Amino acid sequence: MNIKKNTKQLPIFHHTIISSLMSTMGVASAFSWTNSISSTIQFPQAHTQLIGGESKRVTFWCVNANMDSASSPKESKMIVSVTGATGFVGKRLVQRLHADNHQIRVLTRSRSTAQSIFPVKEFPGIVIAEEPEWRNCIEGSTAVVNLAGTSISTRWSSEIKKDIKQSRIRVTSKVVELINNSKDDARPKVLISATAVGYYGTSETQVFDEKSPSGNDYLAEVCREWEAAALKVNKDVRLALIRIGVVLGKDGGALAKMIPLFMMFAGGPLGSGKQWFSWIHLDDLVDLIYEALSNPSYKGVINGTAPNPVRLGEMCEQLGSTLGRPSWLPVPEIALKAVLGEGASVVLDGQKVVPTKAKELGFSFKYRYIKDALKAIMS
Repeated sequence: MNIKKNTKQLPIFHHTIISSLMSTMGVASAFSWTNSISSTIQFPQAHTQLIGGESKRVTFWCVNANMDSASSPKESKMIVSVTGATGFVGKRLVQRLHADNHQIRVLTRSRSTAQSIFPVKEFPGIVIAEEPEWRNCIEGSTAVVNLAGTSISTRWSSEIKKDIKQSRIRVTSKVVELINNSKDDARPKVLISATAVGYYGTSETQVFDEKSPSGNDYLAEVCREWEAAALKVNKDVRLALIRIGVVLGKDGGALAKMIPLFMMFAGGPLGSGKQWFSWIHLDDLVDLIYEALSNPSYKGVINGTAPNPVRLGEMCEQLGSTLGRPSWLPVPEIALKAVLGEGASVVLDGQKVVPTKAKELGFSFKYRYIKDALKAIMS
């Protein structure tokens, strides 16, 4: 069979959907404060009042409406340095932090790109720093969120594979080095570092949680080394490793490119459609990171996936149903391999990953089912 000929004949929309899913499968590319009225102070003594000649016993209850210093807004604010802030997840996280009046330091490779995404008029007080300035930003930060990494949505050559791995390890190692070299009284207390569900390898039958062993394929190797770089952070720094699944949102990620295809009646599953699709709504992922920044119980590995993963075929059916379009045009496996080579494994194989740790911690998912997530995104 002439593979090259088949590659040329693959429709452009198939290239698009493959690229969009690859960018989010296998390898992924805030703090809140609340103030409540303090405990009711009960005065044990009762006061006696004469009413109508009778002695009435009246108990007075006093509520302290003043917040103590530990819960004051000023004390609750954080300084958060973020790598990968200009990406799909990073942008939403920065918006959330800014809305809650936290101070944000964007650690970027391109100041101009970051400034175009976070204009000073809309984000007053935001600090944008290129790599030579990262040290001054990280030192004195309350926490660091590390979301950086080169896209995997391309045909893998030996050079591309090297860059996929090294881009993640290099940035993570740089961040860890700067944290470790900070002065003790200025060192960030928390590091939230992204990793991915690709850590577990692939399977159509196994269920993976945070205690599951790593897989033995290329992406599992990338994730192991990625996490190993983060684990070198100073032991006094609380580290949370978020293994992220496919992030769903309207303005980026896989759905941003899939939706137009379905609207043109050109959507459908990739390969058999039986591969597992471990997803999470963008809002839930940002909430998870946000909670991990402030909650000391959030440490170690935490799967950033929804509680109910689905097979890719079901996801495409639900998307088609939500949009009022059929899911009828599958991309055959042979075409995927012709276009992506070894990289086809990212979309042809999946993994069923469940967020056991997040559930144990009491994290509340807004979107537990794919149908609800897609409806919310499309509304």
